Amino acid sequence: MKANRKIIITIDGWSSCGKSTLAKQLAKELDYVHIDSGAMYRAITLFFLRNHIDWTRTKQVDSALDQIILSFEYNSKSRQSEIHLNDENVEYVIRDLVVAEKVSDVAALGPVRHFAVEQQRKMGAKKGIVMDGRDIGTTVFPQAELKIFMTADKKVRIERRFRELYEKNPNITIEEVRDNLEMRDFIDSHREISPLRQAEDAIVLDNTNLTEKQQFELTLQWARESIEGVKH
Repeated sequence: MKANRKIIITIDGWSSCGKSTLAKQLAKELDYVHIDSGAMYRAITLFFLRNHIDWTRTKQVDSALDQIILSFEYNSKSRQSEIHLNDENVEYVIRDLVVAEKVSDVAALGPVRHFAVEQQRKMGAKKGIVMDGRDIGTTVFPQAELKIFMTADKKVRIERRFRELYEKNPNITIEEVRDNLEMRDFIDSHREISPLRQAEDAIVLDNTNLTEKQQFELTLQWARESIEGVKH
């Protein structure tokens, strides 16, 4: 296989494992496009919250989705692709805990997942992408050349998430973060449509005891081997 061929890299896994961070690093190094599927679901959730959409009513959900346009635009200052909701950069707004508390409920809805998956597949049609989420390797791109499934000890994930949120909201408590993470884990893994699960051909990356640099170097090696056609 030619080393310059384009492939699809999927990164799935539990909340607060660092999926987006790793995906951004790999995309930058490989000169690929990074697509943060979690940001897409958060942006949809933000739209629902702002417009007081009752997501238990299918008609309201369908009508709201018709009004949503999602895109990823490169920000030269942050040097990364950021999510835009109807031409508004909402990259940082969607990280709020209010959105985090509702995103798993919204992402479990059939029409929402169909809407997002359809857009994700269009974005990946030309390959050369790194996409992270919870069902990318199992549902969105089951034919992906490299699938990574990230996991880490729950205590470590809670601490990471707490540090991330504390910088933005010093009033946040570790108990709130733990409750939110446990709720998201349960909903993500038990939802009826595209639940979080490890693809049979995915490589497991447990980063409990890995530094950010170590996991990047390891997965970059996997990516280069996959581009060259090496089987793992």
